[in-house]
Amino acid sequence: MMRTRPLKVALLGCGVVGSEVARIMTTHADDLTARIGAPVELAGVAVRRPDKVREGIDPALVTTDATALVKRGDIDVVVEVIGGIEPARALITTAFEHGASVVSANKALLAQDGAALHAVAEEHGKDLYYEAAVAGAIPLIRPLRESLAGDKVNRVLGIVNGTTNFILDAMDSTGAGYQEALDEATALGYAEADPTADVEGFDAAAKAAILAGIAFHTRVRLDDVYREGMTEVTAADFASAKEMGCTIKLLAICERAADGGSVTARVHPAMIPLTHPLASVRGAYNAVFVESDAAGQLMFYGPGAGGSPTASAVLGDLVAVCRNRLSDATGPGESAYAALPVSPMGEVVTRYHISLDVADKPGVLAQVATVFAEHGVSIDTVRQQGKDGEASLVVVTHRASDASLTGTVEALRKLDTVRGVASIMRVEGE
Repeated sequence: MMRTRPLKVALLGCGVVGSEVARIMTTHADDLTARIGAPVELAGVAVRRPDKVREGIDPALVTTDATALVKRGDIDVVVEVIGGIEPARALITTAFEHGASVVSANKALLAQDGAALHAVAEEHGKDLYYEAAVAGAIPLIRPLRESLAGDKVNRVLGIVNGTTNFILDAMDSTGAGYQEALDEATALGYAEADPTADVEGFDAAAKAAILAGIAFHTRVRLDDVYREGMTEVTAADFASAKEMGCTIKLLAICERAADGGSVTARVHPAMIPLTHPLASVRGAYNAVFVESDAAGQLMFYGPGAGGSPTASAVLGDLVAVCRNRLSDATGPGESAYAALPVSPMGEVVTRYHISLDVADKPGVLAQVATVFAEHGVSIDTVRQQGKDGEASLVVVTHRASDASLTGTVEALRKLDTVRGVASIMRVEGE
């Protein structure tokens, strides 16, 4: 039976995503009513600049007092799309305390304080949903949290930032350098005026923390995620990758240890074989590859950012939360029962591609190979090119720990015949 009293929604933020949420709520009102079982009413919109014209939004709904809006007591769901840590954290907490469930797209806040927010939501019997916080429109949080709840997820490997993928794809396909590709991304609107959060991996690291926590039923915070940006990736790195049948992607990698006793979460550039599904992800698209015991290998692909895609994920959560309100129930909360330790990066085991500038004379390869052997790092392949007394030596290892590789590189730098370490890159996705 359809309920006639509307469910009231407060919208915090009305930028690119928030305005799309409001538009879809209005244009799809009848469909949303039919899917939820009750009308949904936009009861207030909190913004910083109230004088800005917002097409399709009644100016009477607009307020600068977000705290008063979430304290009203008649609000059923608060949609938070303002981002950042504060005031978002205080507003979400206040919303729970005053009887509202919350839908958020705030990856930074959830990566830093997700456990605390879940605790407040549980204390007050409310929902906290955040599908839009990771990979835009791609259904990912809900499949991990619900569809795979009966399975054991072992690895989550993905491209979760569209800006960096656009830049790396441009470098790969055109031979452009990093700055040239970044300039193109900025001109096309894919990169912010200050792209630091994207290109230095901060954005992807927040998403990795969220994914690892859900996948492994373990609390993983942003500080637990190893992060390495992609600003040092060069055209020469792509040339080396192509010689190996690989390309380069900035990857978020969340793994369960082979013995099941710990997990790792990391973000860094990596070479990935062209045969791997993630290698074909082009432009600003996102994709996440999930490996589990029973389901095997799954891939989720689609637009990872933008107003409409992100709003689509927000609205999906809104429908789910509103249905829960009608049935006086809550959906899945935090699942951290496993409480696995998060291993440091030094214990991570993977393959490496190391490019060295060396003297072009007899015995150099033997010296380099001895250093690798002394540090317990097994060499898979070696390629050497020399001219006019200088040479480049490219070494690809078998799987080795990050700590052992670090020791190897430090020892290599001390050799008189090694002029410098041109690049070091991990090889993933085998």
